[in-house]
Amino acid sequence: MFEQDYIMRLIKEMVRAILKLLFQIDTDSPTEELLEEKEEKEAFHALVELIDDGKINEAENQLYEQMENEEANERSASLKTALLFYSYLNQKSDDFLKEHDYSREEIREGLNQIVSRYGLEGLTELWTE
Repeated sequence: MFEQDYIMRLIKEMVRAILKLLFQIDTDSPTEELLEEKEEKEAFHALVELIDDGKINEAENQLYEQMENEEANERSASLKTALLFYSYLNQKSDDFLKEHDYSREEIREGLNQIVSRYGLEGLTELWTE
């Protein structure tokens, strides 16, 4: 239990720090309001629906697919969407995650992969060492 709480706080602080450093956004609870375009918000809502339906792996696959198809000018929006995705997922209870065969460690790993994809692995190393 204590370890899961620690990982949960760690993920929250990682997302918060990345948003602050890269986008000058200081928030404890990031929401879709950080996304600027209607299409970005709609895509995020679709991911949230999948998560809420317990289709976490499907939602994560869809997130990665969206990122694969991004244009160069969409990179910051895709990163924000990914950060919001993992932040939202991190707010789910341990029971919900377990019920849907997912873990906090997988959230942290996914977040690390996303950040590495954008060449920012040094940021997450601050929290993982």
